[in-house]
Amino acid sequence: MSLDFLVVLGQWPMLLRGLALTALLTAVAAPVGTCLGIACAWSRVHGPAWLRAMVGAYVELVRNTPFIIQLFFIFFGLPAMGVKLSPEIASMLAMVLNLGAYACEIVRAGIESTHPGQIEAAQSLALNRWQIFTRVVLPPSLERVWPALVSQIIIVMLGSAVCGQISTEEISYAANLISSRTFRSMESYILVTLVYLGLAVLVRQVLHWAGPRFIFGP
Repeated sequence: MSLDFLVVLGQWPMLLRGLALTALLTAVAAPVGTCLGIACAWSRVHGPAWLRAMVGAYVELVRNTPFIIQLFFIFFGLPAMGVKLSPEIASMLAMVLNLGAYACEIVRAGIESTHPGQIEAAQSLALNRWQIFTRVVLPPSLERVWPALVSQIIIVMLGSAVCGQISTEEISYAANLISSRTFRSMESYILVTLVYLGLAVLVRQVLHWAGPRFIFGP
């Protein structure tokens, strides 16, 4: 078997568009999903009983169903209720909701590991509940769970590969299309594998660099 990558690389505009859309989906889903996870984690720890129950149901539903089913429900199911979304918006929404559920449990573990003495010290300084959470509890909690949260963001980014099933033109969609046009499946999937690998390494390095400097650092 001979490999001819030049034929696949000749389709570089399509690959570049797919890579750009994958990066865009991740760039939107990562911060929005993380913020959703933080809000849900606060709700499960400090919220009223009815809110804890609602958030708990959302978390269990998302964590115990396949991502592709969630994606299909949003893209094919919501139109039955009068909500029609484009493939790109449906993919973003599915990724945000998926990451939010997993981030909720990751962040909640960090919040619950906060020493009570830190909270008591903050209360003695007359800080309100919002100030205590955002300045005393949340930053060290995120620092403790940041590696796990970064890994989950990478998993969600790689999960975007199934978004091509609803015609979202991300990188795996481009690879499938190039494979069908050139009949070079091996080369197409080797190339897209290397692209995903490089993108995952890059995102991980950026997040590990940015976390201590802009999110939970001094």
